[in-house]
Amino acid sequence: MSAVQFSAMPTEDAVHLWNGGHDAYDRVPETMISGGNGYPCRHCLQNIDTGEPLLVLAYRPFPELQPYAETGPIFLHKQPCPRYQADEILPPILSSLDYIVRGYGSDDRIVYGSGAVTPRERISARAEELLGSEAIAYVHVRSARNNCYQCRIDKVEAPDAAIGATA
Repeated sequence: MSAVQFSAMPTEDAVHLWNGGHDAYDRVPETMISGGNGYPCRHCLQNIDTGEPLLVLAYRPFPELQPYAETGPIFLHKQPCPRYQADEILPPILSSLDYIVRGYGSDDRIVYGSGAVTPRERISARAEELLGSEAIAYVHVRSARNNCYQCRIDKVEAPDAAIGATA
């Protein structure tokens, strides 16, 4: 039996940006004021409240440049926020009707045929199906309208009931 784990942007990436670092296009992030819904922070995986300052930047959630290393716009609270921790449940930012759920191999490249527009209530189940394939190392959740990166999903093995048993 396995389960899935939702992961936000790594804190070290967010700290780099909060400290004035450059984004994936080597630019300083832009500052905006949130107009309300539609500004999901990729670190805390919460929507950024109306009137709050935010950063708009190019983000590449891959370890190195290569043809499949998609880069796109994301939002981040301008002030530090805690990283999303309820990793076993659907993050609050996933509030649209549907998302693209797509698998990537251990080489960080898209596994062809794995991507599909998926209703919000089926995201966990679809991710678990994809992660059941040896070809898929992790999954991205992306906007079904704009393909923007939302979060990552990894497989988590359930503890083996036999561990700790005595013979």
